[in-house]
Amino acid sequence: MSKRRKKNHDEEHMGEDWLLPYADILTLLLALFIVLFASSSVDAKKFEQISNSFNSAFDGGTGIMDQPEMVPEMEELAGEESIELSETAESSTTDEEEEAAALADQEELQGIKEKIDQFIQDRGLEEELNTSISDDGLMLSIEDNILFDSGEDEVREEAEALSDDISELLVLSPPRNIVISGHTDNVPISNADFETNWDLSVLRAVHFMQLLLNNPDLDPAIFSAKGYGEHKPAASNDTAEGRAQNRRVEILVLPLTEDAAP
Repeated sequence: MSKRRKKNHDEEHMGEDWLLPYADILTLLLALFIVLFASSSVDAKKFEQISNSFNSAFDGGTGIMDQPEMVPEMEELAGEESIELSETAESSTTDEEEEAAALADQEELQGIKEKIDQFIQDRGLEEELNTSISDDGLMLSIEDNILFDSGEDEVREEAEALSDDISELLVLSPPRNIVISGHTDNVPISNADFETNWDLSVLRAVHFMQLLLNNPDLDPAIFSAKGYGEHKPAASNDTAEGRAQNRRVEILVLPLTEDAAP
């Protein structure tokens, strides 16, 4: 009878032995999934908290989750990602600010254009003066026959009053860089004062600019003069009308975002 009881006891005891390896397998699988999950994240603090919790739960000592070399690496990765996100955010903010500033500047240039257009209309100068806006800025184009005699570079005396009025329109707040440029048609110059149309265009731009700067409210430092001769025509030189459009002086009011003339 005692032998049978002992045999039954041994069978019951041996029947529970499979629980230990089964529990170990489950524990290892759980730890594996935790490691995989933690490794997919760059949050070093959460990884370290999970590691400490599992190590304490298992045996209070060093365990499978103790990998001190991973923490600095993950912290470094987290730091790099934080820097990249910060730089991206700063770049995005800068782009948005620049776009907003450019839009506001275009609206301000439009306001200046409307003021000049009203001046042109009031004086009945629609045939001689016109304005336009582009990415380069606000352009006021003046046909040469209202300012100069044919083949001459000095502004006519009767045009000085017009030049004074234009100079008042260029008193802006804040001040903007302004480029005066001279242009001609492609008919070769035929007097002894100028070797080429280029010379004539440069001197016309300079003399007109000097006349504008008689206005004490204009700062000479924001002005520059250029001469293009026949090389930037506004129309075809094949007709008399086109050549008349090409003989012009242009005033370019630059955007505030521009540091120099194009």
